[in-house]
Amino acid sequence: MSLVNAKDLTKVYSLGEIKVEALKSVSFEIESASFISFIGPSGSGKTTLLNLIGCLDKPTSGKLEVSDVNTSDLTRKEAAAFRGRNLGFIFQDFNLIPVLTVYENVEYPLLVVQNIPAEERKNRIISLLETVGMIDQKDKYPDQISGGQKQRVAVARALVANPRLVLADEPTANLDSKTAFMIIDIMRQMKDEFGVTFIFSTHDSKIVSEVETVYSLQDGMLIGRTQGKGGWHA
Repeated sequence: MSLVNAKDLTKVYSLGEIKVEALKSVSFEIESASFISFIGPSGSGKTTLLNLIGCLDKPTSGKLEVSDVNTSDLTRKEAAAFRGRNLGFIFQDFNLIPVLTVYENVEYPLLVVQNIPAEERKNRIISLLETVGMIDQKDKYPDQISGGQKQRVAVARALVANPRLVLADEPTANLDSKTAFMIIDIMRQMKDEFGVTFIFSTHDSKIVSEVETVYSLQDGMLIGRTQGKGGWHA
């Protein structure tokens, strides 16, 4: 079943009188419970594409459906609600809130967009912190834990609202190799157990070697689709 369906996706930015075509007629389909990556040099369109899939921006032309919803038709308020119900985000710089504890950072998306009883919130948070190996650090603040631990918390936060799709922008860029592979393994485990789709935007060969499918972008165009190592073992 197709979770993301892009058809002739084009995004043009205006810089004064200059038009910059960040994406040029990009088309692809991503099935549910996939583990895929978009790769390409800086300026190839990776981040633009993730922003479109994540309903943080709208295409200039073409069609983009996520969970059978044409996201171009959503108002800003509807897009925010859609993100809260369906999407999780993991960032290169972790984006944890420094004044909140590990537990509170994971809880935050549920307080913002979900009407979930306190006991259910607690159960979800504890379960995820146990899964990512951070339950013993739940009362610490971001500046009291390592980069790898921060990214574990970010993974838990991305998954706490039970999203169908998680978008990860360079999630291992600030991690050493051992920690990066541990984070990738945690994400694959969530994909296998709960059917969550992970879409990465990355330069990192460690991620590229572990995903099922690799989409290559260059100058805003989709120039290739190859099977990754993870695909051979699926």
